[in-house]
Amino acid sequence: MSEEPALGDILDLLSDEYARDILAATSTKPMSAQELADECEMSKPTVYRRVERLQAYGLLDEQTEIRTSNNHYSVYTATLSEFSVALDDGSFESSLTRTDDESFPGEEETDTADRFKRMWEDL
Repeated sequence: MSEEPALGDILDLLSDEYARDILAATSTKPMSAQELADECEMSKPTVYRRVERLQAYGLLDEQTEIRTSNNHYSVYTATLSEFSVALDDGSFESSLTRTDDESFPGEEETDTADRFKRMWEDL
């Protein structure tokens, strides 16, 4: 999302217990939809609906877990690290802080060989 979401939209999303449970679970380790359904005691359709909303606001990241058996699947990781609201001079100000993970291993490397090495190590 290029611009920060409106305060009301974020409060609405975070008021949802399922969305909060997904964020809490994925803040410790990446989890698949099935793992989230089991961990958070919700149906997979509920997981997917909340995941979609959380991704729309940039609070959840999706990565593909690659398996040698060609059974690839998505895992989700929380990108929200802090959310705050302040009342100052008669108006509310909100702030979102997201984690700053690389989108793929080795992205920050400038040398092609180092980039390949870093990507290979993380497979």
